[in-house]
Amino acid sequence: MLSAMDAPLLSQEHLLSDPVSEKDHAIGSADAPLTIVEYGDYECPTCLNAVPIIDEIRKSFGPKLRFVFRHFPQSSIHPHAGAAAEAAEAAADQGKFWEMHAALFEKQKTLSKVDFSHLGLKLGLEIYRFETSRARGNTRIRRDLDSGERSGVTKTPTLFINGNRYEGKLNTASILSASIAVMAGTRC
Repeated sequence: MLSAMDAPLLSQEHLLSDPVSEKDHAIGSADAPLTIVEYGDYECPTCLNAVPIIDEIRKSFGPKLRFVFRHFPQSSIHPHAGAAAEAAEAAADQGKFWEMHAALFEKQKTLSKVDFSHLGLKLGLEIYRFETSRARGNTRIRRDLDSGERSGVTKTPTLFINGNRYEGKLNTASILSASIAVMAGTRC
């Protein structure tokens, strides 16, 4: 049982500014009773640490959960995060966002040396189309950054559970507890 000191918190002040839509990168049904949105950065070590936690949460809730990833590259401290987000979006243009998402986190410690074209080839992407998409930039990344800023995001990863910013510990037990409380309709 969690003590009051350990109880996960959901902010009532910091709400998700832009509701999840069909434009977002999502795993799970739009009808799922629980939605977790992560604002993340591919070069952020804490975001890498969150990957297995999110995977465990997804397994625990199964079809009751929709998980959404939004870009929040912090280029001032992670110089390769913006290029990685562009690579993810270029892969998304060919229906391979989640594959590139996973590959970028797998390569996080060597992002400065990653040849994104080679990575795209390994994922089976049409490379000319991939490079053209990367070169033109992406409005989704800017939209995600703007949404994050309006939602009060200042660091990564920042999670929102059903629209409320999660402010508890970044571990499976705490996020599960907050998510169960949300689904049960109780405050945490």
